[in-house]
Amino acid sequence: MLISTKGRYALRVLTDMAEHQGDGYVPLKEIAQRQEISEKYLESIVKILVKGGVLSGLRGKGGGYRLVRDPDQFSILDILELMEGSLAPVACLEKCSVPCERMSVCHTLPMWKGLDEVIREYLGRFTIRDLMDSEIPGYDFMI
Repeated sequence: MLISTKGRYALRVLTDMAEHQGDGYVPLKEIAQRQEISEKYLESIVKILVKGGVLSGLRGKGGGYRLVRDPDQFSILDILELMEGSLAPVACLEKCSVPCERMSVCHTLPMWKGLDEVIREYLGRFTIRDLMDSEIPGYDFMI
């Protein structure tokens, strides 16, 4: 599994917005500057986040984007699935996959299911609020 820049940048954008949500709508230009990400590229990310119901936007003076819910209500798993699609380690475990003909005799399937559960459980533990909290031990990373 390899998380794309869209997935990684979406988490950075959402964390940035959460940190500045007291300012009302946050202009994309400001986020781009703070995060050192192309504004054009952020537009494509924000479009997905708006369509997915994570952000709302306002045009014009005083416009920008903001989270539609509190940062602790967005799991990292949900955001990454929105941006990346499936996070399943193998195709046969994807949500809409056609059942594999070999499932009943596949000796590796239990291992892949276990890995999928670990990934989903681990990412489901964290929220955007958690990413904002740099005081928690072990949170000294950059996505």
